[in-house]
Amino acid sequence: MKAMILAAGRGERLRPLTDTTPKPLLRAGGKPLIVWHIERLAAAGWREVVVNHAHLGEQIEAALGDGRVFGLAIRYSPEPPGALETAGGIAAALPLLGRAAFLAVNGDVWCDWDFARARHVAEAGDRRQAHLILVDNPPHHPDGDFRLTGETLSSSAAGSGDPALTYAGIGIFWPEFFAGVAPGAVMKLRPLLDDGIRRGIVTGERHGGRWVDVGTGERLAQLDRELLPTR
Repeated sequence: MKAMILAAGRGERLRPLTDTTPKPLLRAGGKPLIVWHIERLAAAGWREVVVNHAHLGEQIEAALGDGRVFGLAIRYSPEPPGALETAGGIAAALPLLGRAAFLAVNGDVWCDWDFARARHVAEAGDRRQAHLILVDNPPHHPDGDFRLTGETLSSSAAGSGDPALTYAGIGIFWPEFFAGVAPGAVMKLRPLLDDGIRRGIVTGERHGGRWVDVGTGERLAQLDRELLPTR
């Protein structure tokens, strides 16, 4: 099973930091955000990782190299200026990801979800084509994204009862989920997820541990303070 780290975002809300440094290379707790992912993937047994990039992507390749220093192999999926959005970026990287289910992780989040669990999801053998990790809504996203009943997802706007949760930017996907995305298309992930939920091929689970969307300088500084004692 391979993993993909999504690292092509511009990071507008983190400017001016991201004017000269790509968002995944911003540091928290003494190391770049993306390195936290890579080290945890390696510890969980991953040996092949794909990283997409656009803005200042050459810095990402220079910082990570071929991955040998982390005990795995890294391949890159460069995108044009402006990037391809999440679904477009994943679809463009499919030739590197192969035909099996893969783990996809946003490069600008910090989370302690157990990456090893992705293999159990991938081996379930049911008809699903995507499985999302959801977290409790942070203060900056109080309305959430989806509702979760067991493993069944619905739109956060649909009905009542189970509380809405936020997509953590971590998911297990099957290549066929992106079959309708044209090569080179700029496309967000949400329309595919909404369609997949209607078709009953997207499931989810709640993660109750630590998760941070590092979308602003304030949240980056707070995460840095929290992680420094663990160095």
